Amino acid sequence: MFNLAHFSSKRAAVLGGGKSGQAVAQLLAAQGCEVLISDEGTVTLQTPSAQIAVESNGHTEQVFLADFIVKSPGIFPQSAVILKARELGIPVFSELEVALSFLPENVSILAVTGTNGKTTTTTLLGKILEKKFSRENFVSKVIVCGNIGNPVSNAVAQARPGDQMVIEVSSYQLEDSSYFHPQVAGLLNITPDHLDHHGGMKNYIAAKARIFKDQTPQDVAVLNAADAVCAQLAEGLKGQVLAFAAQPKHWLKSDVFYDGDELIFSQGARIRPPHLRGIHNIENAMAAALMGLAGGALPDDIQAAFDEFCAMEHRIEPVATVRGVQYINDSKATNLDSTVTALKSFEDTKRIWLILGGRDKGASYEVLLPYLKKHCKQVLTIGESMDKIERELKGGFPIVRCTTLERAVQYAHAHAQEGDLVLLSPACASFDQFKSFEQRGTCFKQLVAQLT
Repeated sequence: MFNLAHFSSKRAAVLGGGKSGQAVAQLLAAQGCEVLISDEGTVTLQTPSAQIAVESNGHTEQVFLADFIVKSPGIFPQSAVILKARELGIPVFSELEVALSFLPENVSILAVTGTNGKTTTTTLLGKILEKKFSRENFVSKVIVCGNIGNPVSNAVAQARPGDQMVIEVSSYQLEDSSYFHPQVAGLLNITPDHLDHHGGMKNYIAAKARIFKDQTPQDVAVLNAADAVCAQLAEGLKGQVLAFAAQPKHWLKSDVFYDGDELIFSQGARIRPPHLRGIHNIENAMAAALMGLAGGALPDDIQAAFDEFCAMEHRIEPVATVRGVQYINDSKATNLDSTVTALKSFEDTKRIWLILGGRDKGASYEVLLPYLKKHCKQVLTIGESMDKIERELKGGFPIVRCTTLERAVQYAHAHAQEGDLVLLSPACASFDQFKSFEQRGTCFKQLVAQLT
């Protein structure tokens, strides 16, 4: 466990010079630490400081002179620099754990994780708690941060006693944290993802389950009752378990149901869900509502937040209709399950042109075949994973190799007919051709805009 008092004014090495790495470096420098940011790429310090040094293009022996190391989430746990640090006995902490050591007392933490739906659920929960604080007319506030784009190290500086912090946490962040104690923790679902990073499904599940590890009987754990892995993890948790299920199963009692129109809670409340496409968003709304109730919100707060909520950018986002063809941006679908979810959201069509591909994450594309046959006209492949996609779907579905997103959009524009739908839902990471899924989605929208 990271102890701020123990490590104050010591030497720190921060591995990774991205947003979270630079934010935690600034926190530590303000605490009197001498900080080295070390990155395998090029780093430009956004806020220069006399106490922060930078090394780019690789980790040198300077890293191992540190009293402790802060690891950015994307660095492989078995990378040479981490293995050597552990061999030398240098403590390695996550940015999440270090940042939260700066949090004032009496700030409650509500954390959301899962393979899919994290950003939508985190945003919904933040809106619910904003309605709560607005109704109560308190000076306290809700702070939304974490994997959603606002590093926890930036957010802790804004926090005051009485605030509530809503954190989207990834499996990377959780696996690196020896101590993380959210008073309300939500696990939305678990399907294969990041298997290349974690070294298999077992380790991936173990990383996600760490969100509950340090909870107490006074805390709340929210899980998906229709997800087999979540249901198994519910056994033996220390906190009070609240479950949700859009499509009920029998192994875990659900505290909220969906009757096709409203969310019906076991305590009697009936709430209309937000106007979002797909049963997966019903589940996201259920999770956010249960977590909001656990965080002190009332049903009226939840309803007000749901009524105002709009679709998230890059997640089944309508872009435009060109010559009668709809274009949908689902760039945030960086794994197979997300793409399946997107396809299932369009139950009423068999006319989808699916743009698929990017940096592969280790799972088999064969799982897509039933959904391709049900919903799609053609698959347009892009990026590093084209060969694997074509090999695993060979003979099962028509595929056109497009290589780049620009060519895929041009091909779809030339061949799609009125009433068709062009869906960017890549099932892959973006890092082969783009810096992020956001950049990939923005590029798609720009390409579509050029068609008009």
